[in-house]
Amino acid sequence: MSEKPASAPRCAALIGPYLSGKTTLLESILFATGSIGRKGTVKDGNTVGDSSPEARDRHMSVELSAATTDYLGDRWTFIDCPGSVELTYETLSALQVVDTAVVVCEPAIEKALGMAARFKMLDDLEIPHMVFVNKMDLATQPISDFMDALQATSDRPLVLRQVPMRNGEAVRGYVDLVSERAYEYREGEPSKLIEIPSEVEAEHSQARQELLESLADFDDTLLEQLLEDVLPPRDEVYQHLTSNLQADRIVPVFLGAAEHQSGVARLLKALRHETPSHEATAARLGLEIGGGTLATVCKTYYAPHTGKLNLARVWSGSVKDGDTLNGHRVSGVFRMSGSHQDKAGAVEPGDVVALGRMEEVRTGDVLTDGGDGENRAPENPMPVYAFAITAENRSDEVKLSESIAKLIEEDPSLQVEHNHDTNEMVLWGQGEMHLQISLARLNSKYNLAINSRRPQVPYKETIAKSVAQHARHKKQSGGHGQFGDVQVEIKPLPRGTGFEFIDKITGGAVPRQYIPSVENGIKEYLSQGPLGFNVVDLSVTLVDGKHHAVDSSDMAFKTAGRLAMAEGLPKCAPVLLEPIVEVTVSAPGEFTANMQRVITGRRGQILGFNAKEGWTGWDEVKAFIPQAEMHDMIVEIRSLTQGIGSFVWKFDHLQELSGREADQVVEARAQALAEA
Repeated sequence: MSEKPASAPRCAALIGPYLSGKTTLLESILFATGSIGRKGTVKDGNTVGDSSPEARDRHMSVELSAATTDYLGDRWTFIDCPGSVELTYETLSALQVVDTAVVVCEPAIEKALGMAARFKMLDDLEIPHMVFVNKMDLATQPISDFMDALQATSDRPLVLRQVPMRNGEAVRGYVDLVSERAYEYREGEPSKLIEIPSEVEAEHSQARQELLESLADFDDTLLEQLLEDVLPPRDEVYQHLTSNLQADRIVPVFLGAAEHQSGVARLLKALRHETPSHEATAARLGLEIGGGTLATVCKTYYAPHTGKLNLARVWSGSVKDGDTLNGHRVSGVFRMSGSHQDKAGAVEPGDVVALGRMEEVRTGDVLTDGGDGENRAPENPMPVYAFAITAENRSDEVKLSESIAKLIEEDPSLQVEHNHDTNEMVLWGQGEMHLQISLARLNSKYNLAINSRRPQVPYKETIAKSVAQHARHKKQSGGHGQFGDVQVEIKPLPRGTGFEFIDKITGGAVPRQYIPSVENGIKEYLSQGPLGFNVVDLSVTLVDGKHHAVDSSDMAFKTAGRLAMAEGLPKCAPVLLEPIVEVTVSAPGEFTANMQRVITGRRGQILGFNAKEGWTGWDEVKAFIPQAEMHDMIVEIRSLTQGIGSFVWKFDHLQELSGREADQVVEARAQALAEA
């Protein structure tokens, strides 16, 4: 393979599941390129990536970590993405700016299925990507068996670029299928070129033929050569590999063990020669590169000492301290190495840099020097898990709201809701761990201690029968007294109708100016009915009343309206209503039966299931499930589907709840109100 001239800066994302070794691979890349003189480890908490307290405490990536380095005269930025499915939004944000992605995985057949969602994400975005099978030093299964399992999760053909050489059970090196050279791993050093061992000749020949046949699927000339038993020159094979990768037609697969520096140099060489340019990436994204500055923000950070930073990819033009982009001044331009910031000199197209103190800029913003650009942030995923939160110190409530706003800027997959039915601040996210990380950030960054609990279910109540009710509020004290007298009829309405107030007063029995006060008093009571919940689906008609020329007032009639409801509603056979949500659960077909059991075990009603559109081998199960059963459902689904099952949901209707379950809800509500 011929050496290529230095190119403009490029960017690659490292993605893959938790424990696949992405952060270790980043550390090895930085060591191989000379950016660091000594490798850290996740266990010791001294890696360039995963530098936040939340990442160090959990020994895992919890947000994007970018590091810029030079390799053979080319500048590269590698973005290490979290592996947890709960933090997928971070990966989606990174994929808005990268030229390629390296999918890191372990050589274990039982873990292959977990790669499906990641391959689907890359395929949908048409991002060129390659696979780095990490931890080959621990591999016990034949690479061909693992490739078959992995191929079942990818719509793009996987093209094995190397075959392993073994010494007993241990992998000691690999044979490169294009150059047809064998390399022996050496601990912490570049691999050593050796003769191809005779025991792998047959495997090597077969694997190389499969590689060529995969490439021939996209080139008729190559297909003709193979049919005539003519082997193409190596340079032509490299050209086919490069063009097909850049067109996102194939997925090259490399082998290695990042912890031991094995296979890292070969991966870097493939990236250098085969990754598309930033111009090609901009074209893929539909960005028009002109003479001015154009950049895309892929991540927002609030750093403890430097304030707000926006990580951005520059597509054209240049950026320097003091420039104005989208009408906002840039205050500092930095190259990132994990949490470490170095002031950037000249910034050229292709660079990834952090822009300081652009307070109005958000993740996904397209920045220009000519005015406001659009926002291309990924669509926020539907939240599936929630905590009701309060500040331990009540004086911190305002600070809590401000800090959560910053938290959501950093991580838009979080949502906050002020639930008026339950009077709770509810923080929504992608799972329990996601929210625990967020609460830990509130503590470490903003010194906020937070109490969290399971959110209350917004039960409601209604009535089953009608009643006529009279109520009088009369109070005499020094000066003017208070007098309000009303006669109302209370009737149930069909489910979903809401509240209806009807005025049938004639002859001025209740003066016109006091009728709105009667309605307000009625509504005030309905916020907490006889069972303790918001009352819905009823009609109240004001049919008669009395007033006093001196003592009647708005307050008196408001009180009379409230008294009429307090005395009348308990006679109307109150009924508890629980919210029912429509849920669509998605999982590979082999888990469909498990999903159905999860649903029925949570008082769910299955509506049907179908193949999931666009997802080979996946099913969707639709069901009605009580909201009270939804709190930890995502935890159970993920535990039964190797972490890849998911669901979306929406409120559908209110449904009557009776029996012991209803009694327990009402008892718990009464206790909560008494304690409050």
